[in-house]
Amino acid sequence: MSEVIVLDTHICLWLINGNFDRFPEHWLEKFELAESLGVSPISCYEIALANQRGRLELSYPLQEWIQQALTVAKIDIFSITPEIAIRAVNLSPIHKDPFDRIIMATALAYGAKLASIDNLFSKYVEIKDHLMERGK
Repeated sequence: MSEVIVLDTHICLWLINGNFDRFPEHWLEKFELAESLGVSPISCYEIALANQRGRLELSYPLQEWIQQALTVAKIDIFSITPEIAIRAVNLSPIHKDPFDRIIMATALAYGAKLASIDNLFSKYVEIKDHLMERGK
């Protein structure tokens, strides 16, 4: 059965850059078989911010890099809807990072699995069933 998968920003970057050893090995097959593999637009913002702050070096200009990287990796961009914004605000107050909250809310709104190794995500009761398992 194929599924929809939302990638956290770090997973997206590792996938694009071929750093497959940075996330569970069995995830790669799930990514390849997914009906839809995507990111929130907020991940593009995080990538742009990291690039601007000198924490992420890109091989070409930002806009071109994002466009090409997502296209080559077959990663979709899921819209941020009013439902996602409201869900993000209403998540448990475990941590305040609005980017992470939007990514989690995106997975909830799309009924998707969420690929992240952020340990804080597992503390959110709301998304426990959406988190991809790290073990096989």
